[in-house]
Amino acid sequence: MIEPAEPREQPCPPDYGDACVTWLVPALLEGSREPDWLSSEVLAAPRVVLLVLDGLGWNQLQQRAALAPTLAGLDGGPITTVAPSTTSAALTSIATGLPPGEHGVVGYRIAVDGAVLNALRWSTGDGDARRTIPPTDLQPHPVFDGQCPPVVTRAEFADSGFTEAHLSATRLAGYTDRADLAATTIGLAQAGEPFVYAYWDAVDRIAHEYGLGERYEQELAACDAMVGDLLAGFPAGTALVVTADHGQVHVGGNLLDLPPPVTSLLDGQSGEARFRWLHARPGAADDLRAATEEAFEGVGWVRSRAEVEAAGWLGPRLTDAARSRLGDVALLARGDVAFRDPAEVLPIELIGRHGSLTADEMLVPAIGCVV
Repeated sequence: MIEPAEPREQPCPPDYGDACVTWLVPALLEGSREPDWLSSEVLAAPRVVLLVLDGLGWNQLQQRAALAPTLAGLDGGPITTVAPSTTSAALTSIATGLPPGEHGVVGYRIAVDGAVLNALRWSTGDGDARRTIPPTDLQPHPVFDGQCPPVVTRAEFADSGFTEAHLSATRLAGYTDRADLAATTIGLAQAGEPFVYAYWDAVDRIAHEYGLGERYEQELAACDAMVGDLLAGFPAGTALVVTADHGQVHVGGNLLDLPPPVTSLLDGQSGEARFRWLHARPGAADDLRAATEEAFEGVGWVRSRAEVEAAGWLGPRLTDAARSRLGDVALLARGDVAFRDPAEVLPIELIGRHGSLTADEMLVPAIGCVV
């Protein structure tokens, strides 16, 4: 039996006005913001490397600080990611400095013109969608303030639709493994690049496949060693800032099916397992909200699209394009559960998941130092 979540638990919404990942690039690259959650030494450094460790939440790091002494010893604290707390939305927000409600990548599986786009694979049920849904049409905003910094990411990501959507007009420097990432990033810093963006995805992949157990902790320790290597190789005056796109929740097999009173009112789903957008049959939006709340009281937060917009979860402003990609009812997981969509086919059963507005998913590190 799945236990209800703590009854007093409330959503941990994005802090778009201050301590949010949307302000990292404006502070570090553009210099248009000087948040008090980054040290003055970091903000004044002549060279900055922003390292994104996909999936490393602040709470998970604090619970395992002994396994990551280098990371735990960096200055700083937690900030929020965006909603939904998922890679496609958050990485696009880091690169553009905009909330999802403005850049339009409003989740992992996005409703676009009658299809559901998998934003990471840039595919629909009909296959590759780069021609039918051009990435720079769906996300047209400039990244990194229109500058062209080097981006250190996996070589295999270079030609993907999602890379085109959130890293267009950058200088991609592909790597093959952890050592290659470190060597490439150090080389760019030593060459005098004023800003370098580096991305490592294995924390997230390990958490998805194995949960937050031994394999996760081994990966965290390996990332800590990688950070130590970076600091040892950077030239004097280089700042390293480490952040993440979201945290994780160990869900395991706690997958919940939508019951008939809900599915009878559905025209489809988008989003992901911890932040489902439910699309109502014509005229059924109010009934769908009521049925969903009755079905998942105690394990989920249920909001109408209007309530999500009023709460500002996707940002203080929703463009018409972003609004058109949302469902009628949002179903967010409160406890260690996820909501199943039969149309979503995955190659493995995910054990660690994210997307909702719990503190474990929403709080990410903003930590760093100057060599």
